[in-house]
Amino acid sequence: MITDMEILGAWVRGWTVSRATPPPVAEPDGYRVDVGLPGHRVRYLLRSPSAVAARARTAASPGTWLKTCGARGEVVAGLTSEWEVGETEYLMTFEGALPPVSVPSPYAVTVSGDGPVWDVAVSCAGAPAARGRVAVASGVAVFDQIETQPQHRRRGLGRVVMHHLSAAAAAESSALLASEAGRGLYGALGWRVESEVVPAHVPEGAS
Repeated sequence: MITDMEILGAWVRGWTVSRATPPPVAEPDGYRVDVGLPGHRVRYLLRSPSAVAARARTAASPGTWLKTCGARGEVVAGLTSEWEVGETEYLMTFEGALPPVSVPSPYAVTVSGDGPVWDVAVSCAGAPAARGRVAVASGVAVFDQIETQPQHRRRGLGRVVMHHLSAAAAAESSALLASEAGRGLYGALGWRVESEVVPAHVPEGAS
């Protein structure tokens, strides 16, 4: 089981494995990931809104991202004008294995990878319909990049992807970061919200 103090760290360690970035660096207020991509140079994961004001002042460089656990109003209050705030996300956990589901016709499932990263792809007549990835770090399965193509939604493919990812990872504890739409799907599967997460970034070209 993931303890409360370990949830953010468990998620970020798995996220860095999934995205093939350098490992996270522990900071007094959370974690830093040196992503190194255009528009996404560095990412800070903060444990609470109390750390936001200091980071907003000292880390407000273009391509910097903050993701902060806590209530949206408290996080936004600590940000300066350079930061653009995104939609609230949800840090969620699950214990055990997800239940099996049947694959609806005419879809087919492909699982690839041999650890610590696995990919699941659902196709229809050879065309992509849904996908997802799971990465295992420190014994925790972190689900990432879960997506269903618009024309294939509301057919249970999200559940199919999640089950096959869970089976591939075979971990006792799991974590993910969900959008508002994803929270409903994962909640119906038994996932629990541990914290709201408020994303913000300084876009390239900001001064």
